Amino acid sequence: MATIFSKIAAGEIPCYKVAETQDLLAFLDINPLTKGHTLVIPKKEVDYFFDLDAELYVSILLFAKEVAKAIQTAIQCKRVGIAVVGFEVPHAHLHLVPMNEISDLNFSNPRLSFLPDELEKIALDIRAHL
Repeated sequence: MATIFSKIAAGEIPCYKVAETQDLLAFLDINPLTKGHTLVIPKKEVDYFFDLDAELYVSILLFAKEVAKAIQTAIQCKRVGIAVVGFEVPHAHLHLVPMNEISDLNFSNPRLSFLPDELEKIALDIRAHL
């Protein structure tokens, strides 16, 4: 059964796309920890991040590095944190979270809410720095 991320990658469910390659997709988390919180996924459905084959594993990290640099410029944060959690959706993914302090990467924090127009503007701002 396809995950929600597989459906997003296939275009069946809309997202606020930040970047895309043939094999990878970066899009905004719609329930972010901080403004600009982005998810990076392989389009191929693999449940556990560390089960990715070596080539895909390396490519997702290099892709995430480019996206993180764009996020850091667009959002004006001190750092972009990275987390591999994997409990929410059974599809390998990275969280790229703009941070000004370490507590910004705490998944127990309340999630933020943005209007669709705000999310589109955030994605556009990040894309402009790629």
